[in-house]
Amino acid sequence: MSSRRDPNIVSAAPGWRELVAPYAKANGRRGILDLFCTALPFTTLVAGVFLGLTHEIWAALVLVLPASAFLVRLFIIQHDCGHGSYFEARWANDLLGRTIGIFTLTPYAFWRRDHAVHHATSGNLSRRGVGEISTLTVREYLARSVPRRLLYRLYRHPLTLFIVGPAYQFLLMHRIPRGTLSRNREGWLSVVGTNAALAVILTAVVLLLGWRPLVVGYLPIAMLAGSIGIWLFYVQHQFERTYWHHEAEWDFEAAAFEGCSFYDLPAVLRWLTGHIGFHHIHHLAIKVPSYRLWAAYKAVPAFHGARRLSLRDSFKCWRLALWDEQRGRLVPFRNVRQSAAGIIEAVGDKSFSPPVGPRGG
Repeated sequence: MSSRRDPNIVSAAPGWRELVAPYAKANGRRGILDLFCTALPFTTLVAGVFLGLTHEIWAALVLVLPASAFLVRLFIIQHDCGHGSYFEARWANDLLGRTIGIFTLTPYAFWRRDHAVHHATSGNLSRRGVGEISTLTVREYLARSVPRRLLYRLYRHPLTLFIVGPAYQFLLMHRIPRGTLSRNREGWLSVVGTNAALAVILTAVVLLLGWRPLVVGYLPIAMLAGSIGIWLFYVQHQFERTYWHHEAEWDFEAAAFEGCSFYDLPAVLRWLTGHIGFHHIHHLAIKVPSYRLWAAYKAVPAFHGARRLSLRDSFKCWRLALWDEQRGRLVPFRNVRQSAAGIIEAVGDKSFSPPVGPRGG
């Protein structure tokens, strides 16, 4: 397997921990201010959508997009709570995280467990599968039968990842407890508790306002926010020169610094996404709350050398689908023939041959 690294990427300096330490602390006042500046616009926009649809003012649907943007920001706050970084007290993080989880349709403890696994295994080829977008290597793809290749192509299609996927995840997968109750009691309680709270709220809204505000109003808000969230997660890890290594060669700091993009968004979008574009910093130091990521980036020059993705650059990432171990990069399906030839040349393995059929991805 190739261990090439992008010469333009400079690993984080050894002293980064000391430099970032002042920012890896929660600030209760700042957290409350951030929460207020997010929750107030969100509830106002949702109220506008609900009241407008109740009175058949369809123009109120223009508020769906900004409401979705603020729901994404609420999820980032929930995400911080899951890392125990938003407030100093764990009970405050858990209470806020569980509350926001009702509006994001995401059971807090259930999601927190999977996300912790993602952080512990990101970029590790030997430990893929939990809390991430499934990614095959070229060799694994070629070893599959034709029907299973087609299924993987379907899974990696943008319509599946960013439209069908969020609906499936938030409306179905987050509603069903996973594993046995005895082994995952917290996860079960999280799912069942979130479902119960949703049932009470949905019933109250239907009785007071009817079904239209929920189906035509909040459902599009939640699904659009889910699509935006999945897109953010995708481009933070699924870019061409990202980081993937097997267990023996995997390194946590390298995976964080080289396997997470610096998604350099315009200032307004950076704020709306809770500065999560500084994803390399987040993976290196999860205790830095979202409202301090920007300050940490400015304070530590070593963080400036991460893989930068502009908004325009990120739109080129959706075609990437397979990890080419020989070249050390993600490649689109159309490059499978070239990558397969590289495998054969490198290992002399004649049992692998370029797949027949369409070249396009």
